Amino acid sequence: MIPPMQDEMTALIAKDLGIKDLPLEEQHSLIAQFGEIALKAATFAVVGKLTNDKRDEFAKLAQAGDPTALKTFLDHEVPGHENIAKAAVAEEVKRFKAFQAP
Repeated sequence: MIPPMQDEMTALIAKDLGIKDLPLEEQHSLIAQFGEIALKAATFAVVGKLTNDKRDEFAKLAQAGDPTALKTFLDHEVPGHENIAKAAVAEEVKRFKAFQAP
């Protein structure tokens, strides 16, 4: 990502997470940690909609590293998977904010 754009995105994320007043290095660290947690939450929410057989298929596709095949699979097996993932990330944002609250 282009550095000025990355700086803007970092500032927006920091504001949304309520950490904009922390030192920049700490913001970056928390955002990176949050990103990992949010990605896992989104993945678990979507994979949780699959049967065991389909979870195995998902795992094989994910390991193959073909994002187009993975998206096609999810489009077919989990209609609305984007919304499920967004809801899971939004829930993680709420949890993070609640955790940060004094």
